[in-house]
Amino acid sequence: MSEHTMTIGGARAGTARRFDVVNPATGSVFATAPAAAPDDVEAAVSAAHQAFASWKRDEGARRKAMHAAADAVDAAGPELAALLTAEQGKPLTDAATEVQRSALWLRYHADLELPVEVVRDDATGYAEVHRRPLGVVAAITPWNFPLTLAMWKIAPALRAGNTVVVKPSPFTPLATLALGEVLRPVLPPGVLNVIAGPDPLGSLLTGHRLVRKISFTGSTETGKRVAAAAAPDLKRVTLELGGNDPAIVLPDVEIGTIAQRLFASAFMNNGQVCLAVKRVYAHASICDELVDALAAIARSVKVDDGTVEGAVLGPINNRPQLDRVTSLVDDAIVRGARVAAGGRAIDRPGYFYRPTILTDVSDGVAIVDDEQFGPALPVIRYDDVEDAVARANNSRFGLTASVWSADVAEAARIAADLDAGQVSLNVHGFGVWPDLPFGGHKWSGIGVENGRWGLHAYTETQVITGPVRP
Repeated sequence: MSEHTMTIGGARAGTARRFDVVNPATGSVFATAPAAAPDDVEAAVSAAHQAFASWKRDEGARRKAMHAAADAVDAAGPELAALLTAEQGKPLTDAATEVQRSALWLRYHADLELPVEVVRDDATGYAEVHRRPLGVVAAITPWNFPLTLAMWKIAPALRAGNTVVVKPSPFTPLATLALGEVLRPVLPPGVLNVIAGPDPLGSLLTGHRLVRKISFTGSTETGKRVAAAAAPDLKRVTLELGGNDPAIVLPDVEIGTIAQRLFASAFMNNGQVCLAVKRVYAHASICDELVDALAAIARSVKVDDGTVEGAVLGPINNRPQLDRVTSLVDDAIVRGARVAAGGRAIDRPGYFYRPTILTDVSDGVAIVDDEQFGPALPVIRYDDVEDAVARANNSRFGLTASVWSADVAEAARIAADLDAGQVSLNVHGFGVWPDLPFGGHKWSGIGVENGRWGLHAYTETQVITGPVRP
């Protein structure tokens, strides 16, 4: 593969230091990436700061540039998807979809209106509310959806008139670096900068005096550190953090109808999704049947290298995450859980783990109480739906949830009692679109992304008042 470089001030930026990138399907190093030094952070933020003055002034030029950027992303789709599969592990078809959605986010935000709100314009005078850009935005992204989640930050930030410095996860830097290369000739110099490297790069970026907003997606523990770093300078933050997302299945469901959808909602991207179903509460009358149906699907799914035709699930992205999933499943088994499917790693090179369904497990076991972020799903039996709702809500997380029932009105009634940023009926995580706000309650985050609500998070309000207009 070609040697990818950072993008600083619209130009190629190399470094003397590089770090290894592992292909999770083999467990072996297949490439290296540039490791940014403190001087590179300074250069990237300074370039963004200098570009801000002109970028913020011409809304029409911003819209045009963002549409051109979307076209460039589409044109580079095969290259970006191949890189994404190699470093992240997801099947190539899923990687191609991620690239397409990145372009979709750019186009949506390019066309999104940011109108002046006229509060008063009468015989007493006028008052308007304007939304002004913040300045330099630091976008820190995770390894599960490197391009999509980068674009959740880049697109609204640029539309509002901000400039951006992106730092991808050191587990998956290449596709984001390549994205910077693709957009170098499209966006004005300094508008989008991409740097990479292991810790403490993130803290150097978030602590920089010229950064006015931090948008972070990742673990809750790291998100707390980001918030603490932002506090002394009162930097604005958007934190999209972890989830332990429940699905409540009522006794009136048709198992044959919902099982495949429920499985897909839990195991998409190999379960490495903040909004994936992490725990299922199934009524006692249908629990065993549901477990059997999910286990049959788990045993039938093809798990392989993402480049292999027909692969539905790839490897877990990295060794620490494989070890975490293994530990949580082993702990549940020791505590009496029954393995209906899977339950162990696959004996081959790489970070492959069998899709796992656990039953005879309940609250108080780590795999139920914590976020596993991998291909293992506990199914918990309940007798009373109000008790299931209380147990679902008894969590420090509150990202997404779902209710499954033949009676949609009853499902909607239950959904209103769930403490989560998004609740879906008879599907899970359906509301992840550019025009809908996405964010969590409690430890699942601060603020929202997407839609006009997410766009507003990249602005400050400014009131302008005056006398009666002629």
